[in-house]
Amino acid sequence: MLRTVRRWLIGPPLPTEQMTEERLGRFQALAVLSSDALSSVAYATEEILMVLILAGTGAVGLSLPIAIGIAVLLIIVASSYYQTVHAYPGGGGAYLVTKDNLGTLPSLVAGAALLIDYVLTVAVSISAGVAAVTSAFPVLFRWRVPLALGAVAMITLVNLRGVRESGRVFTIPTYFFITTIFVMIITGVAKAIMYGVEPGAAATTSLPVQEDIGIFLILRAFASGCTALTGMEAISDGVPIFKPPEADNAGKTLLWMVGILVSMFLGLTLLANLYGILPHAQGHETVVSQLARTIFGGESPLYFAVQAATALILILAANTSYSDFPRLSMWMARDKFLPRQLAMLGDRLVYSNGIMLLGTLASALIIIFGASTHALIPLYAVGVFTSFTLSQASMVLRWRKLRTPGWRTRATFNGVGAVSTGIVLIVIASVKFIHGAWIVLLLIPTFVKMFLIIHRHYENVASELTLKKKPPAPVRRHVVIVPIAGLHRGVMKAIQYAITLDGELHMVTVEIDKEQTEKLKKRWKEYYPDIELEVVPSPYRSVVRPLMEFVDSFIQEEGDYVTMVIPEFVTAKWWHRFLHNQTAVLLKRAFLYGRRTWEGRFRVITGVPFYLTR
Repeated sequence: MLRTVRRWLIGPPLPTEQMTEERLGRFQALAVLSSDALSSVAYATEEILMVLILAGTGAVGLSLPIAIGIAVLLIIVASSYYQTVHAYPGGGGAYLVTKDNLGTLPSLVAGAALLIDYVLTVAVSISAGVAAVTSAFPVLFRWRVPLALGAVAMITLVNLRGVRESGRVFTIPTYFFITTIFVMIITGVAKAIMYGVEPGAAATTSLPVQEDIGIFLILRAFASGCTALTGMEAISDGVPIFKPPEADNAGKTLLWMVGILVSMFLGLTLLANLYGILPHAQGHETVVSQLARTIFGGESPLYFAVQAATALILILAANTSYSDFPRLSMWMARDKFLPRQLAMLGDRLVYSNGIMLLGTLASALIIIFGASTHALIPLYAVGVFTSFTLSQASMVLRWRKLRTPGWRTRATFNGVGAVSTGIVLIVIASVKFIHGAWIVLLLIPTFVKMFLIIHRHYENVASELTLKKKPPAPVRRHVVIVPIAGLHRGVMKAIQYAITLDGELHMVTVEIDKEQTEKLKKRWKEYYPDIELEVVPSPYRSVVRPLMEFVDSFIQEEGDYVTMVIPEFVTAKWWHRFLHNQTAVLLKRAFLYGRRTWEGRFRVITGVPFYLTR
């Protein structure tokens, strides 16, 4: 039943040779890999204004110069990543680029920063998408957390179906959003030129001044608006999913993305200034919603089109993380810094374990922060700017090392990018520290420590299993033990199997109740008169410990092997197992983990199942 449902939801397995057919062209790749960056325009302007209004309505006019500064930074970073795309056509994620040029520890910092940022991207974009829905339909505001969790589940499911499936799903909403935003910008500017603009909230509302206009306030607004840069690294991370020539297609897609992104971001900020739009303190209506309502009218189909497009792109923007988080996890898992399960390719030629892990972590964040964009934003951007800086600094070292033709120009692009993003990182970490950035700054070294612990474990395992060490001693003595609590068909099946093994056979029961033991001995003589049943006393009514001591008495010298054959029955229904003692499970756990044996002396455990039919 579960298998059928899974196949219906996710689809049938795809053969490995179909991997090349799952790649995307530039048109689809822009939708899949740029949705995060493009969607950030829906809240980046609002985040700038949320800070500036603390200094009163007079400070709102600074939003446009701040937006222009951020747009310049966008172009610098895009130019830097254009170099990365062509330098690493196999995928130039910050983790791989940093590892190649700066070494292991900086690469782990970049990896930790990106993993955190990808989880935050899902939580922020979906929360912002739900905010767009609740702006149009305020009655849904109290249901924002369930709506957000439902959106996470939907995007997780779509991505589990494969890259090409997600490309089909996300193409129309992405281009629908781009179209509606440009229509709103052009209409809004045209109306302002032709008919003038009526005084908006910024002109008619006098807000209390909570802070003076100063460099710290401006830097906070700039740092909040830098969320517009999130998702910029996605295309350089995802070069392998492009159709050949991969680097060329990825580079052109990156240029398309930054052109569209800068135009929309500056256009929306200009409209907010022209029409005097202010953000709502409680977040009940977004700035984009207010703009659309002012330009098109609250009952206009175009207003609802803008809200629908914004909600869709914000919710589907999480797909960028669903593309990059599993791939980054795969690279780190292959390097033994994350569990190996994350490097496994699933039935649909995607890294399913990474996709499900991302969905789980993002859902937890949404629940913890109540699907509030403003609560999550302070945690945002620290990770992505950390990876920006490390990646671009690594590229500078790469060009200096290779000294290929034109290396000075390329190094200059990446150097300017590294310095710019490094300064912004310091600004963001400073001004957002008390507002939540400290959490990310604490998580990054915590994650790095976790990576190192995982790596140390895998290295220890490899050291223990290496063939360079002394091979196992030849078998000197083999003892086969069958623990018996009663006599039934399941036990008899285990006994028959144990007899076929070439070893010294011991049938043993642990005596908890003398009367029950005597009954068992009588039945035993009826069925197995030629085999002795050994009784191990247990004055404290424990089964596992006396049995382990009995087993260990046979492991004395190198080359001693003990095989314990455990009879167990498998219930017909999953819930039936809760109605029975789990002695077999306890014995297995104790046998495997309870007491370590000496090198060259081994325990082997074998379960003999008996399947119940009802």
